[in-house]
Amino acid sequence: MAVTVYAPASMGNVSVGFDLLGAALAPVDGSLLGDRVSVAEGGSGLTLCCTGPYVDVLPADPKANIVRRCAEVFLERCHLSVPELTLTLEKNLPIGSGLGSSASSVVAALAALNAYFDSPLAPSALLHLMGELEGEISGSVHYDNVAPSYLGGLQLMLPERAQPLPGFAHWHYVVAYPGITLSTAKMRALLPKQVPMATALRYGQHLAAFVDACHRQDEATALAMLKDVMAEPHRAAHIPGYQAARGHLLELGCAAVGISGSGPTLFAVALDAAQAEAAAAYLRRHYVMNERGLVRVCTLAPRGCQLWEEDLIHGAV
Repeated sequence: MAVTVYAPASMGNVSVGFDLLGAALAPVDGSLLGDRVSVAEGGSGLTLCCTGPYVDVLPADPKANIVRRCAEVFLERCHLSVPELTLTLEKNLPIGSGLGSSASSVVAALAALNAYFDSPLAPSALLHLMGELEGEISGSVHYDNVAPSYLGGLQLMLPERAQPLPGFAHWHYVVAYPGITLSTAKMRALLPKQVPMATALRYGQHLAAFVDACHRQDEATALAMLKDVMAEPHRAAHIPGYQAARGHLLELGCAAVGISGSGPTLFAVALDAAQAEAAAAYLRRHYVMNERGLVRVCTLAPRGCQLWEEDLIHGAV
């Protein structure tokens, strides 16, 4: 028996919700934007094989790969002996991109392992383990990437769970990765250890107003609140080309522009397909730096990680 799971890319923070808001992404052209992990019987002990367009940036030693780490911790937590097991990671997301690359690998790996062993972990326990293991890569435990990658859609992080928010169906999220890597841990280190009271109040007001606007489907208020007062002021200057691109995208009429996660990927909210394509064309010419970069026009992925059978998404895990 073999189990394969696909976990979509995700956008952390979504500007307004530092560490508390995340969105799963689905390209409108149907292409993959996320990692796949397969679990199958065989091999010698616990083995890992890696493929995909970004396989060359993975650790050379399989024992240092987060997918193998996921398997080791999962087996230990579930009190399972180490079987003859082969894991295969198809790495479709660039590392250090701001697209939830490590979260996608972690979510796909743990969801595939859980399905392979007949679901010994409940969804809530599985999500907490995803956050814990992704935190080993990013430098701290936060769920704004793993929760949307696992559950889909737009997710608000509550103390003990993630709460889905109603998005705006016609919003197009144009994401552009320039082709360079920025360490999440290093980008988090740019942030101040203490936040002024005025900044904390603005952050709380913006996030509360955005959540309320989503539930009321008040698009104007939601767009007005898509501002990052916590992280972007400290990170923007460290992302090559971001500030110039942001200004041009706003001139094109994009409703909002922000940093995806900790960067260097940026996102722009376009209100129709034509505007999204114009933004994507600009970003391909002026933001992407090399052949490793990518630009995708996306909507919210309605579902998170899913079983993959015969090249078709079969159903939610």
